[in-house]
Amino acid sequence: MIQSTSIRNDWTKEEVHAIYHQPLMELIYQAATVHRQWHDAAAVQVCTLLSVKTGGCPEDCSYCGQAARYHTDITVQALLPTEKVLEHAQKAKDTGSTRFCMAAAWREVRNNRDFDRIIDMVKGVNEMGMEVCCTLGMLTEDQAERLKEAGLHAYNHNLDTSEAYYNEIISTRTFDNRINTINNVRKAGITVCSGGIIGLGETHQDRIAMLLTLATMPKHPESVPVNALARVKGTPLEDNPKVDTWEMVRMIATARIIMPAATVRLSAGRIEMTETEQAWCFMAGANSIFTGERETLLVTPNPGISEDMLMLQNLGLKPLQKEAATCAH
Repeated sequence: MIQSTSIRNDWTKEEVHAIYHQPLMELIYQAATVHRQWHDAAAVQVCTLLSVKTGGCPEDCSYCGQAARYHTDITVQALLPTEKVLEHAQKAKDTGSTRFCMAAAWREVRNNRDFDRIIDMVKGVNEMGMEVCCTLGMLTEDQAERLKEAGLHAYNHNLDTSEAYYNEIISTRTFDNRINTINNVRKAGITVCSGGIIGLGETHQDRIAMLLTLATMPKHPESVPVNALARVKGTPLEDNPKVDTWEMVRMIATARIIMPAATVRLSAGRIEMTETEQAWCFMAGANSIFTGERETLLVTPNPGISEDMLMLQNLGLKPLQKEAATCAH
């Protein structure tokens, strides 16, 4: 039995392999036990994700419908007006979200008027008393400092997959670019949100390697999203098979055991999961979901907020309140 009474940053590949490959029921039981040691198992943080600038990205991430080079149904949309974004944030807060994440389909942040507008959005959401998160691509130290000063709580920059498999999925930047941005975020004193995607054609070893990279960082990410590939028509991975729910459960449980204090977020792919399948993910240690209006949540469909609140009610779970949300970091 794994006793996660303290945070460890010295996990070995063999240890993580042994945890991940346990019989599923034993793995879930261990993860649920660790979850209860570190978190209120009845509370789930509800987050809203809004695409503030959509499509037209110069990157070639094989899974992403926002890459300019792929012919998808996604409509390119310039950066939204600040007032519009703040309206969405207020609506999210009113329906129970304590975290608001703004995503822009950029390769990297540039020091221009668009970035100035993002800074204004961050200040506005922060003033509402919500945790504010951004995912804007690569960041320099100075840009991370500016976001911190504006009140940014978290920055999302996923590893996506293992270092060994990374070049199979993306050729326009490197795994080290990802790590550098995460380091810049950490130096600025912003909390790190970093996880990955399963279903890209990777092996179990790649999944273990990705989790190991996160769990051996000098400080674990405060937030670890686990995404199932959302297969977007027109992208190179559109014909990949649907991710099996037990694979998601296995990833979530392993992440929970080796990064006990982190918020593990059940992220992309939920639209294809039944309530029962999602319940297993919560049992395995997931304690956050992304929700929102179908048409605003990034570019792939997601369950609506009312459906999610009903699901939480059915499972005897409750949305995490802001005070508790702040303490978790």
